[in-house]
Amino acid sequence: MLQILWVVSLLTAGMAGAADFPDPTVDAKPATARQTVVLAGGCFWCVEAVFEIVEGVTDAISGYTGDTRESAKYDVVSTGRTKHAEAVLLTFDPAKISYGQILKLFFSVAHDPTSLNRQGADVGPQYRSAIFYANEEQKQVAEAYIKQIDSAKVLKRPIVTQIAPLDKFYTAESYHQDYASLNPNNPYIVNVSDPKVEKLKKMFPGCVRKKK
Repeated sequence: MLQILWVVSLLTAGMAGAADFPDPTVDAKPATARQTVVLAGGCFWCVEAVFEIVEGVTDAISGYTGDTRESAKYDVVSTGRTKHAEAVLLTFDPAKISYGQILKLFFSVAHDPTSLNRQGADVGPQYRSAIFYANEEQKQVAEAYIKQIDSAKVLKRPIVTQIAPLDKFYTAESYHQDYASLNPNNPYIVNVSDPKVEKLKKMFPGCVRKKK
């Protein structure tokens, strides 16, 4: 139990409440076509679980980015000896949720962006916080929002999120996809992933997709 409490305290160390988190003052221009972005914030099970229930996000795929196709395998990436990050490819409808709003959820709920190369007990560069942008506009919005959050001292420590262009994204093994929803009793999901999903529901209920 102490181990679980330690992990949870680390995961929430840099986070703030909904009232403290501002909307981005700089956001992507309105668009009609669906957009994509790749986000890394610790174990991809958790990031995927959060965004799978966000209104306007039409797909969330766990995978790897940052290194070669040959090294894009879980047993290799998990050693921490590649340049890959565990990441999630999000497809979203900008008519329902903006790129900036996705970043707001990423920074406030999905992970702790002030933790360098780790999220809780998950340690290593493969668990780094990163935004792999699809175009120059996404880069500029991300940079501006990080500056906005840091300047306002919304978080207890400065954001250490890497901002890098997306080169290649490699879809992770099939057993990693929809992992949280398919393995609800897994201790990691119960103690690490589920609290983030519940935090999303509590902090930003209007962002949660309504069940049909």
